[in-house]
Amino acid sequence: MAYDGVLVDRIRELVADDLDVTDKRMFGGVAFLTGGHLAVAASRNGGLMVRVDPEDSEELLRAEGVSRMVMGGRTMNGWLRVAEEQLDDDGLAEWVARGLDFARGLPPKQA
Repeated sequence: MAYDGVLVDRIRELVADDLDVTDKRMFGGVAFLTGGHLAVAASRNGGLMVRVDPEDSEELLRAEGVSRMVMGGRTMNGWLRVAEEQLDDDGLAEWVARGLDFARGLPPKQA
């Protein structure tokens, strides 16, 4: 399955004024990065991948349509998958903001 181009465009609209956000094709989808850190991605498997504080994961998993991210058979700590059904305009904006806020708080990437 290919990534959802409409979802990518919706994310691009949300981050259009954020000069520190770039997008890049990764993992068969399109990732949005800030400071070199991946924050959110339109997944090739559908829905949205979101980077979150691992300490918040358990609480966030209680929301409908939210599951742990599994990549290559491995559960990814601090990463969640949000189902497309949960990504109305407000929901998408909240998840994108959460991912960007967390990624912006990470230490700068080393060159």
